[in-house]
Amino acid sequence: MPKGLCILGSTGSVGANTLRVVEGLGERFRVVSLAAGKNLDLLAQQILQFNPAIVSVGSPECIEPLRMRLSAAGYRRELRIAAGTEGQVEAATLPEVDFVVSASHGVTGLVATYEAIRASKRIGLANKETLVAAGEVVMRAARERSVEILPIDSEHSAIHQCLRSGSRHEVRRLILTGSGGPFLKTPKTDFDYITPERALKHPIWKMGGRITIDSATLMNKGLEIIEAHWLFGLPSAQIDVLIHPESIVHSMIEFQDGSVMAQLSVADMRLPIQYALTYPERATANGDLLALDLVATRRLRFLKPDRRRFPCLDLGREALEKGGALACALNAADEVAVQAFLAGRLRFSDIPRVIETVMKATPTTNLSGLGAVLECDAEARRRAGECAADLMKGTPN
Repeated sequence: MPKGLCILGSTGSVGANTLRVVEGLGERFRVVSLAAGKNLDLLAQQILQFNPAIVSVGSPECIEPLRMRLSAAGYRRELRIAAGTEGQVEAATLPEVDFVVSASHGVTGLVATYEAIRASKRIGLANKETLVAAGEVVMRAARERSVEILPIDSEHSAIHQCLRSGSRHEVRRLILTGSGGPFLKTPKTDFDYITPERALKHPIWKMGGRITIDSATLMNKGLEIIEAHWLFGLPSAQIDVLIHPESIVHSMIEFQDGSVMAQLSVADMRLPIQYALTYPERATANGDLLALDLVATRRLRFLKPDRRRFPCLDLGREALEKGGALACALNAADEVAVQAFLAGRLRFSDIPRVIETVMKATPTTNLSGLGAVLECDAEARRRAGECAADLMKGTPN
């Protein structure tokens, strides 16, 4: 019998690739529910193809335009259309849903993912922010409900796969790899003049706006350190980062005896998505997935990150080590700063300044529950917005 699937963020890169994987897996999954934002054209296409029982859109104003698109396409099936956070929660907690892919950007899908865990749904996690902002709260709920959280991020999927060759107590360190983004060799003196167009040209991956900018600042690696801590239970001191421009080794584990296990593959998000969906089985690769050509690869380079050029990496580690609300504040401030940069209201070099300012103003008290997480997130966003505005006032024309 096919497993019921919910995709939070179905019109984003991970969500769309998940649906491509589901097509290749035949009858193993049935798409029960989808949640998206405002990309109604793509959502309508997904509904026509996969016939979910419920979809959720970003706001109530999107409901009627979506119905009009479906009607114009001749769609006559019964379909419930919900909206907002409540709609996401409904989509993720339906009794028919067995597996939830959490791929909404930012903290948008946090509440729905948390409620899906409380409803004992298996989780495929592609949203870094869920564990960065609310790691302790989310993992506590997962333990209480015996829910398995399977990482879809390529780096954490790689660690998960490598751990199948040894136990956690045998691990000396995790080694997260990253391409280094588009500015690996750009002089820091040029960072003031980097435009959004340049920053969005990632050398390897095709991703959404925020994650692409996070890759350019190396904040994505700072967030991944925090996420790895919650997923695998290791402290900051046992989680390292290396720059790997070829993006073929997606991460590694060094064991206590000196052995290193690495996961290698072409840079295609469908691989970690399929691994999570079918775990513990390894399903046959889809026909158009490319095999890794080791001969054509020629060389694999590994470099230490330049922490002075990319201070966001240390900010992520600091937030994990000091604990409390800092990781939540860091995540919120980063999202606001990135949005301001993409809108032309903040310099690229000011992104880490906004984050650091917000972190310094945030107490290190623990966040007791989801409500406290959301309050911290809102306050950090307010502070980040003010800081970004102040920085731009002092920027020469």
